[in-house]
Amino acid sequence: MKKIGILFGQENSFPHAFVDRINQKGEKDISAEFVHIDKVMQAESQGYSVIIDRISQDVPFYRAMLKNAAICGTAVINNPFWWSADEKFFNNALAVKIGVPVPKTVILPSKELPDDTTDKSFRNLAYPLDWEGIFNYVGFPAYMKPFDGGGWKEVYQINSLDDLWDKYNQTKQYVMMLQEEIIFDDYFRCYCIGGKHVRIMQYEPRNPHHLRYEHGKAPAEKKLLETVKNYVIKLNKYLGYDFNTVEFAIRNGVPYAIDFCNPAPDAEVTSVGQENFDWVVETAADYAIERAKKQKDGQDNLTWGEFVRTGATKEDLLSSEKKIEKKAGKKDVETGKIDHAISEEGTVKKAAPKKTPAKKPAAKK
Repeated sequence: MKKIGILFGQENSFPHAFVDRINQKGEKDISAEFVHIDKVMQAESQGYSVIIDRISQDVPFYRAMLKNAAICGTAVINNPFWWSADEKFFNNALAVKIGVPVPKTVILPSKELPDDTTDKSFRNLAYPLDWEGIFNYVGFPAYMKPFDGGGWKEVYQINSLDDLWDKYNQTKQYVMMLQEEIIFDDYFRCYCIGGKHVRIMQYEPRNPHHLRYEHGKAPAEKKLLETVKNYVIKLNKYLGYDFNTVEFAIRNGVPYAIDFCNPAPDAEVTSVGQENFDWVVETAADYAIERAKKQKDGQDNLTWGEFVRTGATKEDLLSSEKKIEKKAGKKDVETGKIDHAISEEGTVKKAAPKKTPAKKPAAKK
């Protein structure tokens, strides 16, 4: 019997519905339950083929347990090694490299010295920073938020230079990002499960939390939604997340990825609504079963993104994108057909068809 477990904290509706749905499906030799931990011994399995992690970002003990489970063969969703290393500023840099639009962003040193450091610990840091260059790059209005935070904690809107100084002085030891504000015409929050299943939800972050999915806006255009979907898949492909949300602000028809490091995204029915909740439960259940069937004891069953994979194999970061384009282009040349391929920028383009040469007339006898 392969067991699928869910590790969670204060949330209520999703964990129960997830476990119930898997067990209702009646898959042979697969069952689901809440993860139960009574001891964690080095290099010994917890007995789960798959664990869905919803809480370890807040509980270091759970993070250590999940890494131990992973080395024993558990497929942990999401990869606890990558999630430990990931943060929002890096994600923005990666997005730029793979051609997904993001707001202009810089990182700022903490206002207060970290514990156990002194001024001498920062000899390599210029004083003052090139604030003029920073302001000219980012501009105002802007947002300031922790480079590795989430849940809208310690997020400040910045409207002027004086406003920045006032709020920066309140940030204590947080390492902050200063980010261009995207004044948006529309906004999307997108679930991505398994790196392939995408649900795009129009969203209004300026509404009270329980009303953000009740936006009252007209449905978005199909072409825009297709671009958003391509960007969602691309970001998760390179980051290697199995369960994530990506948020986009739409400015002048361009989707800017605003927040895409949400590996334990809100899935409570009271906030996302019944229809979205049902989709997440069903899709997560199916994907967990898929991973359980593929899981093999004694092997690495984690998901590693293209950034890690290409780094380990010394390949170009965009090597997989180039292989797809090359393959699509070769097919066009061979068949003379027009096929669609996703470019490195995530847009759809057409390959030119090959012209068929005129046949040489037969020689007269």
